[in-house]
Amino acid sequence: MASNSNRRSVSSASRSAGSSRGASRRSASASGYRVTSSSAGRRQQAFSGTGVRSTRIGDLDGKSSLGRAKKGGAKPALVVGIAASVLGAVLAVVVILSGTGVLAVKNVTTKGVSHLTEQEMSQLAEVPLGTPLLTVDTEAIRRNLLRDAWIQDVSVNRIFPDTLELAVTERTIKAVIDVQTSATSASQLWAIASDGIWLMPIPDQDSEAGQATSAQVYEDAASVMRIQNLLVSEEPQIGAVCGDPNVNNALSIISGMTTELADQVKTMVASDANSTTLVLEGGVEIAFGTAEDIRDKERVCLELLKEHQGSIAYINVRSVERPTWRSA
Repeated sequence: MASNSNRRSVSSASRSAGSSRGASRRSASASGYRVTSSSAGRRQQAFSGTGVRSTRIGDLDGKSSLGRAKKGGAKPALVVGIAASVLGAVLAVVVILSGTGVLAVKNVTTKGVSHLTEQEMSQLAEVPLGTPLLTVDTEAIRRNLLRDAWIQDVSVNRIFPDTLELAVTERTIKAVIDVQTSATSASQLWAIASDGIWLMPIPDQDSEAGQATSAQVYEDAASVMRIQNLLVSEEPQIGAVCGDPNVNNALSIISGMTTELADQVKTMVASDANSTTLVLEGGVEIAFGTAEDIRDKERVCLELLKEHQGSIAYINVRSVERPTWRSA
């Protein structure tokens, strides 16, 4: 019969062994596996030895997105490469065609031109027909065109496959001046622009030179103010800036008038600046003088014309503070 001390020892040993097995099961459970037998434990050990690791779902999503981003990053570079190749091929074809005459200049078109004839534009531009459109010196053509007084600005545009466009901004006639010079008693009608550029002498419309002149020149000349008896100190030159004080005074008066009086002025007589006289459509003469106090002079003239409507023949506003008038 075993003693009590031996039974306690065996019980203690059994509890110790049971505790060890319980610890093993808890340890195995904590690692994510459920071990139900010793053979299962061996399978777990064998499986763990393969080096397989667990990964969270969030980590998988992040890695997948990163992979997609890396793959997507290659697409723009591919697109750029393809575009560059296509562009290079197109340029190569254009260069080849330029050398064969397929893209040569065959047509020249103009827009914005009304005071110059097609023949005049052609002579000015000196466009080398048959030259490859890509190699045409557009800046040289632009310089050629700007030599003409009528042309204020111009752009030369290539229109493929074979057209050159000349887009022109023209000057307009501000006044027609009956010019007399000290060198001769003869007079000549000249068109002048608002910026003081002498545009051209206007020939008689029935003359040979008049027949070769654009009809628009005569239409504009008939609609603007005509300045008569203007003695100038310099001979007008086409394209030159007028430096004569009498002419510039007359232009300043024309440009400075803003009321309905300007619409009634038919001609201007200006032998010198101080004696500048406006002649209205009804025949009333206004001694206007220099281009000073233009607004005040207009106001006084309009008041007198309204007050003495139909009976006034002459107004003097050279001194706007002391205007005078007389009846017909």
